[in-house]
Amino acid sequence: MPSGSPTSGVGRVVAGRYVLLDRLGSGGMGHVWLAHDQRLACEVALKEIVFRDPAEAGQEREARVARARAEARHAAGLRDHPHVVTVHDVLEHEGLPWIVMEYVAGAVDLRDLVETHGPPAPAECARIGLAVLDALTAGHERGVLHRDVKPANILLAPDRTGAPYGRVLLMDYGISVRPDAGETRYTMASVLVGTAGYLAPERVTGGAPTPAADLFSLGCTLYHAVEGLGPFERESHLAEITAVVMEEPRPAERAGALDPVLRALLEKDPDRRLTAAETESALSRIVTPQPEAHARTRTDLGSQPPWAGLSAPPRDPWGHGGPASQAEGYGPGGPGPGPAGEPYAVPHDLRPPLAPSAGPGRRRERSHALRAVVACGLGLALALGGVWYATADRSGDGSGTGNGQPYGEVVGLTKPLRQGDCVLADWAGAARFRGVPRLALDPTCADQAPDGQVLALVEAASAGEARRLGPARCEERTREIREKLADVRAFAVVPTDEGFRAAGRRTACLVLGAHGPVHGPLGDHRRPGSAFADTATMQKRDCLDVRSNRDARLVSCAGPHDEEVLGFTRLGADVTLPEARTESDVACGREVPPGDYGFDPSVYRAGSWTSEGPWKNGTHFVVCTVRRQNGGTMEGVGP
Repeated sequence: MPSGSPTSGVGRVVAGRYVLLDRLGSGGMGHVWLAHDQRLACEVALKEIVFRDPAEAGQEREARVARARAEARHAAGLRDHPHVVTVHDVLEHEGLPWIVMEYVAGAVDLRDLVETHGPPAPAECARIGLAVLDALTAGHERGVLHRDVKPANILLAPDRTGAPYGRVLLMDYGISVRPDAGETRYTMASVLVGTAGYLAPERVTGGAPTPAADLFSLGCTLYHAVEGLGPFERESHLAEITAVVMEEPRPAERAGALDPVLRALLEKDPDRRLTAAETESALSRIVTPQPEAHARTRTDLGSQPPWAGLSAPPRDPWGHGGPASQAEGYGPGGPGPGPAGEPYAVPHDLRPPLAPSAGPGRRRERSHALRAVVACGLGLALALGGVWYATADRSGDGSGTGNGQPYGEVVGLTKPLRQGDCVLADWAGAARFRGVPRLALDPTCADQAPDGQVLALVEAASAGEARRLGPARCEERTREIREKLADVRAFAVVPTDEGFRAAGRRTACLVLGAHGPVHGPLGDHRRPGSAFADTATMQKRDCLDVRSNRDARLVSCAGPHDEEVLGFTRLGADVTLPEARTESDVACGREVPPGDYGFDPSVYRAGSWTSEGPWKNGTHFVVCTVRRQNGGTMEGVGP
């Protein structure tokens, strides 16, 4: 293992009971493994303490081991809390402690989710904040301070209703402390404890840890969630620490109704910072708006941009290429040797056209004045609304859709979107998924290299309901197809108040290429027998009729076919496209081995398809397939 723990690895049995199945991640103290509990026949997560420096010993080594025990003890004290990852046990194995924790299936941490799929809506961030605040408060009541609240320590997982991010969990009490319990502290006084950019300024300047410091870190975390970067994010840790103490957080652009809460949590003076009770009240008003006292006042929390997809494995940030045309055909690839001399299929290549695509304390008692200011700010934000992501431009004269535009002037469409419509998205010079795109239809779903397609329509009882729930519903409705494609994101096109009826009372759920066009229809809108113009429309479990290295057709898996798509992988940034044509089969055999899908390695081998687009945009993704070693067709076979 690269960690420096030479005997750790998949298949190792820990404490005669836990079989390591896969490494889920790594942190400052070690690795977290997915493991099988042979005694209870269930899956658990094991945290392994790793010493990267073999010479590490003495008091430092003992301190790290003691920190692990303290983490287990503090987290176990909160084991019944619904928003804390449960700790089952701490055990000794070969002289080192291992922490046995709840395995949260389907979970992704908030940092990775925002980085991969973009920020959620302010109301969704407020919901996450409430859950984390509840966990922190429970710890504070027991005298336990977390001291490392940050996006990477917040897990989002499916709940019992199936909502993909309904469950919110705080994890990693590795540097937590009970300052009033007389416990030994296992961190050096001269070392900053926590994560640069999320530390409270009083901690940076040597102050004692308090609940208010955890709330500052929560404010930084929620800012990161809604804005996509931290409020004090800089080029170096030193610059971030300096900014925390000396500079104001950068102004929020997407926070909407959440903005005054963030500003109050990020107060430099802990005595002027929002308390837990005030934070709970403010966040609750965003998640569940209260009835207005006057009929003329309307609460507008801003639109809710969709989470773009479910958690993906580490090798799943695939890119997707530029325009492609069947007229230019496919490019052949050279054979590549497989591991241990095993043969692999000749990689296939899809090439793009010559023409580019068209397309567009409580407040402390001495702080009554600040409390009033914050309360007024919250009320004003709730009354006037927030940042609008997936709805019309409301910055004009208020005419809205008086000109017959159901989604507003920015989107620009004059008719409601229908199931299966292919669209071109123009982001007006901004990065993709920054703001709202202007949309146009591509009637053929091919001629103009569409950016995406309408794959679901979700109804709502009112325009307000569409804004609040439409994006989340779109994500759920498009989840299955997005899991099958290499590099796409969901996007909700929400009607304006004025255009709600014209839009059929429905939000249109788009699936758009994350880094470029999708080059054709998706999912069930593809016709059997149609040729693939680009790898972007190939999806898991597609069966292919391969006419040549440049021509593949979509066919039924029930009949004869030459290959089946198993998944995707990426090649390194330094791999050129010509090199990819010889290396992609080997990469697929290593990263997406057919044997993992039930195919007999003595009969089947890995294949691959590439296209030029992923090399133009730097994503370098490859479609991985399985085929017979003897070149015969596949029918009635598979896992």
